[in-house]
Amino acid sequence: QRCQAPPARPHACPVISRQLCLTEEEKRLLAQEGVTLPGTLPLTQVCVGRGRGAGGLVWGRAHPPPPPQAEERILKKVRRKIRNKQSAQDSRRRKKEYLDGLESRAAACSAQNQELRKKVQELEKRNGSLLRQLQALIKRTSNKAAQTSTCVLV
Repeated sequence: QRCQAPPARPHACPVISRQLCLTEEEKRLLAQEGVTLPGTLPLTQVCVGRGRGAGGLVWGRAHPPPPPQAEERILKKVRRKIRNKQSAQDSRRRKKEYLDGLESRAAACSAQNQELRKKVQELEKRNGSLLRQLQALIKRTSNKAAQTSTCVLV
């Protein structure tokens, strides 16, 4: 039988029949919850011993042993917390990448906008210059056409 570690988080745990294999993160969260699980599967078996769980935690009034089905629920809860944590990290990473991309696009658009504004100013200057030249040309040609001249035919 294979090691009962979560499939999304492979780890180097030897494959031993009926052995419960936990990742370091799972062990840390279980300790944080104050729960010790037996080292063998299935988890629904009752721990046998002199009032101690499989991890050495003394069961008593302060720490009663969890019901057998609760052990599986606790392990599922711990693994779900780990998956949620990983998902949140991935989400934050994707958001950061997205925002970095937006910032670089905004910077590129700003630079292009500045270039286009500069080009518009140059074209407006050129257009004004051409308009003044055209008006001067029209003025010169209209003055010549308005002059009257006398023509003598022989």
